[in-house]
Amino acid sequence: MNRDYSETVSTARNYYNSNDADNFYFHIWGGEDIHIGLYDTPDGDIFAASRSTVRRMRERLHNLGPNAKVLDMGAGYAGACRMLCADCGCDAVALNLSEEQNERGRKKNQELGLDGSIDVVDGSFENVPFPDNSFDVVWSQDAFLHSGERSKVLQEAARVLKDGGELIFTDPMQADDCPPGVLDPILQRIHLESLGSPGFYREAARGLGLEEVGFEDHSHQLPTHYSRILQETERREAELSSLVSPQYIERMKVGLGHWIDGGKKGYLTWGIFHFRKTSSPTSSPVLSEGSEGPR
Repeated sequence: MNRDYSETVSTARNYYNSNDADNFYFHIWGGEDIHIGLYDTPDGDIFAASRSTVRRMRERLHNLGPNAKVLDMGAGYAGACRMLCADCGCDAVALNLSEEQNERGRKKNQELGLDGSIDVVDGSFENVPFPDNSFDVVWSQDAFLHSGERSKVLQEAARVLKDGGELIFTDPMQADDCPPGVLDPILQRIHLESLGSPGFYREAARGLGLEEVGFEDHSHQLPTHYSRILQETERREAELSSLVSPQYIERMKVGLGHWIDGGKKGYLTWGIFHFRKTSSPTSSPVLSEGSEGPR
């Protein structure tokens, strides 16, 4: 166990290492991804929608190619790394806190002959174990929310990026105008004090010399995705009961309902943030995790 993990990251690590969580995410998402998908229709396939997110993010990048090196911060089963390496010929590091997920990822890499291109590393994105200016692309999907120190996570991303390198990520966020307290059921469920917001990420990135290339707002996809997860959980509940405890399934269904409700009411937002490293930091970010930047 890495004892340098923060309390929030340790909580997430213990959760994703549990048999219940590992089996639930692996089987419901299809064993490649654990992130929000881009759906063409409300009843779309979860696996296909999740793959669509990876493709859309890849299409935005200019630095991918056979000589590129990619860092995925919070890589889950390393599915995005496999897709990027297979499609673009790049090398990748899948940095992830869950040893259970990482073992699944390593096995899949070997099965596909990609273990020479992908290095799966046990670790935290709050303390990235690589030197400055190491990567052409830093990538992340729906992972930053699990940190209680998101400013530090962005600092680490900027630090390991080469000049001209690209940061691309998604994250479930609270809307910039989200009323206080309305997300408490979600925050309590995932043991967090806050979520990031577009304003928070923009302000923190500016102070780190990260220029915003664009933000694709796909907020409507968040309640669609969690609705599909809830539908699939209910449809496959009998099958899941041999792998996942009934108590976990019931808690998951309640939690999914909170995400759906928050998304439909406009309290949550989600999309693809794309930044480019253009300079050294102009100032040290001083945002607290409760700070959401300009409203």
